[in-house]
Amino acid sequence: MAFLDGTFPCKNYVLIAGNELDMYQSQFLELRQRLLYAEKENKKRSHELSSALDEIKHVVAKRMNLTNHTGLLHCWLFILCVCVCLLKLPMHLTNMYYYLPHLREYEDAIFPDIIFGRQRTGVSLVTGIPTVKREKQDYLINTLHSLLYELSEEQKNDCVIIIFVAEVNAQYVNRVAESVKTSFPTEIQSGVLEVISPPASYYPDLSNLKKTLGDSEDRVRWRTKQNLDYSFLMLYAQPKGTFYLQLEDDIIAKPGYIQSIKDFAAKQSQEWMILEFSQLGFIGKLFKSEDLPLIVDFFLMFYKDKPIDWLMDHLLWVKVCNPEKDAIHCEKEKAKLRIRAKPSLFQHVGIYSSLAGKIQNLKDKDFGQSVLHKAHNNPPAKVDTSLRIYQQYTLEKVYKGKGWFWASAPVAGDYISFTFLNPLKVEKYFFRSGNMEHPGDKLFNTTVEVLPADEMLRKELVDNGGKFNYPATKDGYLTIGAFENGIAEGSVDQSIGKIQAIRLLVNSDSPVWAIISEVSMLIKTF
Repeated sequence: MAFLDGTFPCKNYVLIAGNELDMYQSQFLELRQRLLYAEKENKKRSHELSSALDEIKHVVAKRMNLTNHTGLLHCWLFILCVCVCLLKLPMHLTNMYYYLPHLREYEDAIFPDIIFGRQRTGVSLVTGIPTVKREKQDYLINTLHSLLYELSEEQKNDCVIIIFVAEVNAQYVNRVAESVKTSFPTEIQSGVLEVISPPASYYPDLSNLKKTLGDSEDRVRWRTKQNLDYSFLMLYAQPKGTFYLQLEDDIIAKPGYIQSIKDFAAKQSQEWMILEFSQLGFIGKLFKSEDLPLIVDFFLMFYKDKPIDWLMDHLLWVKVCNPEKDAIHCEKEKAKLRIRAKPSLFQHVGIYSSLAGKIQNLKDKDFGQSVLHKAHNNPPAKVDTSLRIYQQYTLEKVYKGKGWFWASAPVAGDYISFTFLNPLKVEKYFFRSGNMEHPGDKLFNTTVEVLPADEMLRKELVDNGGKFNYPATKDGYLTIGAFENGIAEGSVDQSIGKIQAIRLLVNSDSPVWAIISEVSMLIKTF
């Protein structure tokens, strides 16, 4: 055999290629045997189901001879019970029993423990996030803050985010679930977030796995369990929506990521299997939900052999690559099924891996720079705060649009104030706390107050309390708004007149630091 340039491969190359060919032939023979066995098992189950249905028909026929309505009602209730029992079986259950034979001893091992959730279905986008216990640092809550950051109500109503706590220690699982519930009570209540975990019986014995790819025993066990985790999560998510997005628990997302995903998927003119919104590992991979059973079948065939992203690549190879053609042709064919979107919508931020002792400073170069603050042209003012400022992240920077403000955890009575050099009529205000990299560093239980420029009015407020339907403070401020989900925005009643200052007042101790990433004052001009 000659290369295209007329030269011949060396002897060593022939030997290596021959060895690889023997290896692939052996793997394909094994795969063929597995598929034949699965087909045989499916036929056997089909025959058993057919026999069961014949038995049902026989019983139903006998009951249909009953002439009274009660008999007919019992007959239909019997049929309904049978249908419910059949529907309980998840798709590809027979194949799961083949790949994970220990499941035959545990009927409920393939059904998750649902800790929190509204069982939402019929949405456009289902997002799956597996999370496990890490030795040093946990990233889950920040990841969820980032995913929910700036989502509209319409988007929240058309998605579900599943947190799969892939641990069997009940105490740890419940601790994670309670942390999610405490941080996102509204999203848990509405059904945007679900928290599930696997039964301990789902996992096979992982103590005596064959070492492959030169990996250590710990790494082989880690990646094998990870493959099982992804498979469980995908099958649970499959019937819930149109698309399934695979993420990890240590990422940040760009604002508007849901709309960007929908737009990119809608403009695809060819058949695809994966849309990639990150170049890293198994982050930001979008699948059609209808494809998930096939994908999980493939994962379970080889879950002990290779990492999940390698298995995904092999599945594409099996679907479209021709062994008689070269690697370049194969890559071109795979690229038709796996389409990359740029720029990336998700960035990996975790440093400490879920594999003990592993440090991973992986960054997606296509993610670009995060927009951590937004500038506005605000009127001249003196800024002041009682908060302890962190490093160079001053209040003046965010007010002038040159950076963001960052301070250690606020306590009750702390304040942030903006005193105008000249009293102004303020039409609207907008304050955003938190940013993309630290979405959880928000202001909680914090009110927005304005100080009228009219001294007589201020004295009246101090003496008599509220006016203009706003409660008044003892030092003459009017409370006109409050932070909700990290944002405070609203209009100012023009009957108040000119404003001397705007103050943000913290009403209770906060467990987290505070960032202000956007300040906007819309001034009325005459």
